[in-house]
Amino acid sequence: DLGFGDLSCYGQEKFETPNIDKLAQEGMRFTQHYTGSPVSAPARCVLMTGMHSGHAQIRYNNEMAYRGATNDHDSMFVHKELEGQYPLKANTMTIGRMIQNAGYTTGCFGKWGLGFPDSEGTPNKQGFNQFYGYNCQRQAHTYYPAFLYKNEERVYLKNKVINPHLARLGKDEDPYDPQNYKRFEQEEYANDLIFDELMSFVDENKQKPFFLMWTTPLPHVSLQAPERWVQHYVKKFGDEEPYTGKAGYGICRYPHATYAAMISYFDEQVGKLIQKLKAENLYDNTLIIFTSDNGPTFNGGSDSSWFNSEYGWGKCFLHEGGIRVPAVMVWKDKIKPGSETDHICCFQDVMPTLAEIISVTCPPTDGISFLPTLLGNKAGQKEHEYLYWEYPDPKIGNKAIRMGKWKGIITNIRQGNTEMQLYDLDADLREEHDVAAQHPDIVAKFRQLMEESSTPDPNRVGL
Repeated sequence: DLGFGDLSCYGQEKFETPNIDKLAQEGMRFTQHYTGSPVSAPARCVLMTGMHSGHAQIRYNNEMAYRGATNDHDSMFVHKELEGQYPLKANTMTIGRMIQNAGYTTGCFGKWGLGFPDSEGTPNKQGFNQFYGYNCQRQAHTYYPAFLYKNEERVYLKNKVINPHLARLGKDEDPYDPQNYKRFEQEEYANDLIFDELMSFVDENKQKPFFLMWTTPLPHVSLQAPERWVQHYVKKFGDEEPYTGKAGYGICRYPHATYAAMISYFDEQVGKLIQKLKAENLYDNTLIIFTSDNGPTFNGGSDSSWFNSEYGWGKCFLHEGGIRVPAVMVWKDKIKPGSETDHICCFQDVMPTLAEIISVTCPPTDGISFLPTLLGNKAGQKEHEYLYWEYPDPKIGNKAIRMGKWKGIITNIRQGNTEMQLYDLDADLREEHDVAAQHPDIVAKFRQLMEESSTPDPNRVGL
């Protein structure tokens, strides 16, 4: 849920991300890079398989509620069959499997969300030698879970089972008193544990080629961060209104400070990883790709508008704020330091790019390698004719096309809307001025492309 404006190297002024900014200084900053979907599981599916959301196996955060109490944390603790999301099919050619087949040791650390425990979609069955983190994205709604997964096995933590969506203060408890939040504090912060495991992975594999995929859940709500970082921003921002849980995901005495703290804490970890790579003489021979799965959220006390975004233009929507995400890439002596590109690319392009880099045949994808852009060969870079997204949210439902400067969107499809909005992104990046009536030819072409770009959803939740 890291938005385009959530990094200081992309214009954020209220908090600092010095380590990620340094990556931008040492590499290339993308200004028109897109995720595969405006929410996590389908975005990761596009990234992992190279198929856009009109062809992807997973197109929605479907929790498979027919299994039972899938949102009950106590039930999930007892019955692991209630965890997780729709699985990738067996033997799917993922990025992990492609790179693993090329002789690399592969590891994934963070949030998975592409297959429930014991299914064919777990990380170890989809091309990763090692995994540590959350299998289920609902478990990742708290950073103090009762358990995580190491490969296929649960690892139980010194935390109680607390459903963050039910955590509330009592009627007689003062929400302005920080002491009243103390009883919700727990011992083991998942992001510390995940980071320790990925650093161990680097140590264990530093003498051979490795592929490390760090899918941190930060800064997804709930708002939970190390106290030292929270207090850093309390001192900077001053006192503020508490978040009392009206939009789910727990409670928080200092929501603005905690949101900023989560990102700064993650930035600090990025710095430690880079320092480790340099100390082990790995940095100069490592391609680093930093990006986000979707735009900023609108719930859980995050108050994205305070950080320069707003509801409808972020997560869950196909406006630019929901799918245009930060992307920074570093590769010493290959990528020009301090460079910037406006090349239009998307998550489905990562797989063919990595295939070209490691000199293997890429499986069929919807992507185009952007390696020429990384190497500064603008003349040799192929371009997409257009990019397509669909998001079959059961309440909303959106489709979008990006072609050159034009962006076409159909929103609220589930509510019966069929009208397309059209925006000129060169003149109207916030998509506030619909010009569909002035360009019926473009609208007609986009409708045709939308029809041609979508195949039936294998999980039957498609548009």
